[in-house]
Amino acid sequence: MANPFQEQLLKAGLVSKQKVRDAKTQKRRDRKAKVDDGSEALKQEIAAKKQAQIDKDKALNEQRFAEAMEKGQVRGLITEFKRCAIEPPKDAEVKFNYTLGTKIFSLYVSEKLQSQLLNGQLGIVRHEEVSYLVPHKLAERVNLLVPDWCGYLWQAEDATQVVEEDDPYADYVIPDDLMW
Repeated sequence: MANPFQEQLLKAGLVSKQKVRDAKTQKRRDRKAKVDDGSEALKQEIAAKKQAQIDKDKALNEQRFAEAMEKGQVRGLITEFKRCAIEPPKDAEVKFNYTLGTKIFSLYVSEKLQSQLLNGQLGIVRHEEVSYLVPHKLAERVNLLVPDWCGYLWQAEDATQVVEEDDPYADYVIPDDLMW
């Protein structure tokens, strides 16, 4: 016999040869019939772990793809605003100040460019320590993707301002082209 435990039981007289044969036959039948011996729960657990890993990998790949697309969009945006940038004239005398974050930057522009900036036709984008005058639509796109680069973008606000009745300064007009 191949099983030493069965041999010991036979020698002790606790089982007969017929019972040993019956146990072997039953074991073989169980193997053929694939009787559940508790491994089904283990298989389900392993399958659930594999599915969780697949879902995790899929989410990670989607995140990487989104980051790559964003980088591609940002690279494309950089080339676009460098290509579409309006070069201020070298002899411009009007100093146009704008803030980016907590810093104040200056850019010398002509009066025509200044009026376009104040009317919302142009915006200023600052990238790698260089300021670019770009069309308003392009400045809006830069502001959506990378707001840290958008130095000046005229935002149209509601022109109708509520005037209080007791306002002592209601008669005084505030100039909108005030430069600092």
